Amino acid sequence: MAGKRAGATLVPQKQRVGGAVRAQMRKSRKDGWSKADEALFLEVLGDTCNASEAARVVGRGRTGAYRRRRQDAGFARAWADALEMGYGEIELLLMREVLHGSEVEEIVLDEAGAVKARKVKRTRNLAVALRLLAHHRDTVAKIRAEREGERPDSADAIARVDALIGAVRARQKAGVG
Repeated sequence: MAGKRAGATLVPQKQRVGGAVRAQMRKSRKDGWSKADEALFLEVLGDTCNASEAARVVGRGRTGAYRRRRQDAGFARAWADALEMGYGEIELLLMREVLHGSEVEEIVLDEAGAVKARKVKRTRNLAVALRLLAHHRDTVAKIRAEREGERPDSADAIARVDALIGAVRARQKAGVG
């Protein structure tokens, strides 16, 4: 076929036809998200907890990233994972800072290059980290709650297993008695 490229990669996409939506295999857009773009975006999102910065690094718009998250469930899960990981790093950073503090030595030189003064700063401005924690607290709590419900040792899973065991025992008693 003259219109098709040799070796073109097809990706599943949605097509709206007469009010219905159906899946269709199409060539990926030239300006679409590649796997490398996704990986870099998610890495930066995990490092910064900032979707705008992650989109800028990848060369995409923030609205396009949010649109992709709405339309691609796999990307949305990876986004949640990256955000949870970044949030956890911020929590650990703040905990280390509170427990151990930090020291930064600032050296002031005179015109000749000799040491004029030394200053030891023992604190850091944690306002940005605290703002990020406050901004993402509810989102990460929701992600963690959903994950807790999926775990095999969650309270819900244990209750379901206990109910099944109770039902089996009741059937055994009914059959024996």
